[in-house]
Amino acid sequence: PRAGTASAPGGSHLVTIEMNLVPSEQRKVGAEQLRQDWQNLTNPIAGLKSIVYKSSVGPSAGAAVDVQLSSDDEVILQEASAKLTEQLKGFSKLTDIDNSYSEGKSQIDFKLLPEARTLGLTSFDIATQLRNAFYGAEARREQRGREELKVMVRLPKQERVSEFSIENMNIRTPTGGQVPLNYLVEEQRNISPTSINRESGRRVIDVTGELVPGADTAADIIKTLQTDILPKLVQEYPQLQWEMGGEQREQKEAFQSLGMNFIVALFVMFALIAIPFKSYLQPAIIMMAIPFGIVGAVMGHLIMGYTLNFISALGIVALSGVVVNDSLVLIDAANVKKRAGMNAFDAIIYAGTRRFRPIMLTSLTTFFGLMPMITETSLQARFLIPMAISLGFGVLFATFVTLLLIPALYMLIDDFHNTIKSFTKWVNS
Repeated sequence: PRAGTASAPGGSHLVTIEMNLVPSEQRKVGAEQLRQDWQNLTNPIAGLKSIVYKSSVGPSAGAAVDVQLSSDDEVILQEASAKLTEQLKGFSKLTDIDNSYSEGKSQIDFKLLPEARTLGLTSFDIATQLRNAFYGAEARREQRGREELKVMVRLPKQERVSEFSIENMNIRTPTGGQVPLNYLVEEQRNISPTSINRESGRRVIDVTGELVPGADTAADIIKTLQTDILPKLVQEYPQLQWEMGGEQREQKEAFQSLGMNFIVALFVMFALIAIPFKSYLQPAIIMMAIPFGIVGAVMGHLIMGYTLNFISALGIVALSGVVVNDSLVLIDAANVKKRAGMNAFDAIIYAGTRRFRPIMLTSLTTFFGLMPMITETSLQARFLIPMAISLGFGVLFATFVTLLLIPALYMLIDDFHNTIKSFTKWVNS
């Protein structure tokens, strides 16, 4: 039986079977393959409303497709979630379609009759006697060593196994008499939800789905949902609201935070370079290597057969602080010679010649230092491989761009300065 947590409710009606695998080096079958085989070999089980098979090889950001529906009307939520569930089943790339809506368990509600009030009974009195009869009332506590033992008093087991016992139960009045329960309350059958999920005060239901083995991304499914299926669902149920949850929400929040921090980091880098160079244009030239490093990171993912993810983005952010080193060394060497009296063209040629070896060695040692991680096949390193690809291939690609593009940009800036000086001299003359 599954114990309840903050993210997943529990209860006697829910059960979880968990299989922990030996390390990946000791087995030939992956976790996803085992999950698929387990699902295919399991025959239909009578009495189950839903059964979900999941595999996990590390921390998960949520389901590949997670649509969160919200409304103040429970009936609308039930109908809309059921229709969306059926539509998601039409996508061949999705499996394990799950709807978090639960009808709940049947329960018996009691409404106090006027006759009970004339006898001095309240709803609390009747509820307390019912609870004590079936759950038990604490009579005393005894100490057993270091443990404390509660002694509960309740009806015998044979009188607690059917609704007949409730219907024939007698309620004690304040005067000491006993009155049958059905004379005091009106019985009404109802459904009690096992769990209610709310966000911002609105009840929500999640309709989720996972990708089938071999499917890389759910981007096309998300696009179809956002542009076609969900707008039509809102037209049918105007009180319905929706938003993407699960992996999409986590990625959106993570990339928003990362993007803002990335902009701050670029500004700080620009300031740190501009102060010693005493220029606003040369730091811009140096930082031109960053977008080409990003291009190299994307090409590296294509070459290695990986998809861009959040870990790749972290590698790109780290790459931005590394690729500027080559440009920085090249421009600094050219500035030194230019201050010594050499013209800009000869200075940048000299810098390229003298700094070619350290630039190439720095980039190649960085790339080949990351190669063991890029080619690693163990489960522990799998999550860091996209970051290593971003760093390694980004540095390698940006190096060649630095040796070719930065000298050209350096000469353009020098020509611009010379043009400004000539124009100023002409105006003054």
